[in-house]
Amino acid sequence: MRPFSYERPASVAAAVAAAAQRARPRTPPTQSDAQFIGGGTNLADYMKLGVAQPERLVDLNGLDDPGLRRIRVDDDRIVFGSLVRMSDAADHAEVRRRCPLVAESLVLAASGQIRNMATLGGNVLQRTRCEYFRETSWACNKRQPGSGCAAMDGFNRQHAVLGGSDQCIATYHGDFAQALIALDARVVVEGQQGARTMAFAELHRLPGDTPNIETALGPADIIVAIEVPLGPWSARSRYLKIRDRESYAFALASAAIALDMNGDTVRHARIALGGVATVPWKAKAAEEALQGKVLDKSAAHAAAEAAFADARPHEHNAFKIPLGKSTLVRALLETRDMKV
Repeated sequence: MRPFSYERPASVAAAVAAAAQRARPRTPPTQSDAQFIGGGTNLADYMKLGVAQPERLVDLNGLDDPGLRRIRVDDDRIVFGSLVRMSDAADHAEVRRRCPLVAESLVLAASGQIRNMATLGGNVLQRTRCEYFRETSWACNKRQPGSGCAAMDGFNRQHAVLGGSDQCIATYHGDFAQALIALDARVVVEGQQGARTMAFAELHRLPGDTPNIETALGPADIIVAIEVPLGPWSARSRYLKIRDRESYAFALASAAIALDMNGDTVRHARIALGGVATVPWKAKAAEEALQGKVLDKSAAHAAAEAAFADARPHEHNAFKIPLGKSTLVRALLETRDMKV
């Protein structure tokens, strides 16, 4: 790990200013000289590997705004402060009752020790676990733009079949983000230009020709809150995660489902897929395929076919397409059958 300086500001404004002082024009946050740290479960790991090399860490744990550590459940939404720990959100009784999808995505994401440390704001900004990104001797356009993508011709079993490009097929490995994008969540961001709110679906960027630019955030932007709308779909929701082992492995395929039902008929479906895409993946085609349909096995399979119609497999990850389809079918039928 390279030497770095450390700062622990007391306010959001001071934290933004500390990062802005070292911000370079047109430099994404992941390559900025100053980077924010919350629980440190992702950034500290990559600093040890030499993947991340910030000159200064700006620790957000000293921020004095109590709203950053608060969960507020209203009639029509849940608001999570960005410094809420994963474990606190997963164990919150009203979150579990009103929107089980959110709680399940957090419980299945990591061990208890990690959940006790990791913050929600940091969790949604976690970086890929692609083996070629983590090992600095390999070519990786995400880590070093223009160097190439070793995964294309390498062992790509864990890699994405949706949302990839000729420059990058690294999978987004988070779970909580799949729940957020399925539920049309929003994030509140503080930066040099003040506060703004954006749809969670706008936060992460497809790799395209610039896989090193991973989000729509600037180097001095801080997520301060995450807002999850509640509606007729919230209680009938769940997260299904398929992995190599039950002990907190990353998803090979996952599905985040929330259903608004009229008997057996789908009024509206909210669906996201994990483990198979380069970013948190909203399965819009699957949602549209279910609109107004009786949710039986035939309809679930049709939705799964629609969800993976544009999938692009590589040598070792083609199995993710049938696995992803069967995961989605199972998740849809199990969510349909929930007692709410």
